[in-house]
Amino acid sequence: MSEDSDAEKTEDASPRRLQKAREEGDIPRSRELATFAVLMTGGAGLWITGGSLIGRLESALASGLTLDREQIQNPTVLLERIANDVGGVLLACLPLAFAIMLVALAAPMLIGGFNFSSKAFMPNFMKLNPLTGIGNMVSTNSLIELLKAIAKTLVVGAVAWIVIRSETDAVLGLAVEPLGTSTGHLGDLIARTFLYIVGALGVIALIDGPYQIWHYNNKHKMTRQEMIQESKESDGNPQIKGKIRQMQRQMARNRMMQNVPTADVVVTNPTHYAVALKYTDGQAGAPRVVAKGVDEVAAKIRELARENKVALLEAPALARALYKHTEIDDEIPETLYSAVAEVLAYVFQVRNFKAGGHYPDRPTKLAVPPEMDPLNPASQQKPEPK
Repeated sequence: MSEDSDAEKTEDASPRRLQKAREEGDIPRSRELATFAVLMTGGAGLWITGGSLIGRLESALASGLTLDREQIQNPTVLLERIANDVGGVLLACLPLAFAIMLVALAAPMLIGGFNFSSKAFMPNFMKLNPLTGIGNMVSTNSLIELLKAIAKTLVVGAVAWIVIRSETDAVLGLAVEPLGTSTGHLGDLIARTFLYIVGALGVIALIDGPYQIWHYNNKHKMTRQEMIQESKESDGNPQIKGKIRQMQRQMARNRMMQNVPTADVVVTNPTHYAVALKYTDGQAGAPRVVAKGVDEVAAKIRELARENKVALLEAPALARALYKHTEIDDEIPETLYSAVAEVLAYVFQVRNFKAGGHYPDRPTKLAVPPEMDPLNPASQQKPEPK
């Protein structure tokens, strides 16, 4: 099979795939690392609190083996003493138990972090499928776990054998030592053996941690087809997105066209550009652009203007400048105030014209700065296509 085949999982898992796996409770975990952390915490806790704990146990044992006349004759006193002894032992063990419990909860989060998934609590009847179970038993991951268990057993057994073999004389000598001395030597021997064995487990944990991360990432790799499909689902189908954008443009154009009948004047190129302007007398601000367009859109604007008896004025340079430097609902630039003022003055004069009077002269030389006209070389802009 070729490398580019869609059936090969050659692509790293996407953030969305990893997030979905976390939501389902699937995160990398290293049991070996958690086991090592708990054992080290237990060993360190016994090393720190061992003296006081042993002392408390000795006191409880001595108290339990001692009876006086009052305790024999009064069971209530005996029960109170037993309760006190047991409570004292539990209280002495509480710091160690709390530390182990805390590490047992926190150690799994060293790889994968904290994650809570309600989906992990949901029943999954596929796990009851015998065929699925058999498939898991003979899977590559199961084989690796079996090899890890065998390796762990061999390593721990070998380390324990080497340590005990090297301390054979010390172990045999415990039988002839006084009780107090032998107890101390036995504690040292157990501590050294524990340290070596847990150290060997630490080596296994250091190997298993990176392996679990690699295995998790490898398990969630994706084929190219899956990447393409996920991209479509997250970003949307390009054809659908294009259709949506087209509809949005059409809706915006329709809204713009609804503003044309309210305009005071439509400045044209005369055929390629059309810009509709509106000025509300008595309100602050300059005239605003309520519609604009080129070619077919410009033709539609001119058609609506004629139907609604909106004034049309041919001013090519002004039309191009307005189209280039304004957007819908924008006020006109300050540099075009003078030219637009002449246009609006002409339009208002035409509205107020009465028969028998002098018909207003159409403005022909409007003050449009050369740098505002996109077709003028002074504008240093790429010319607008006609």
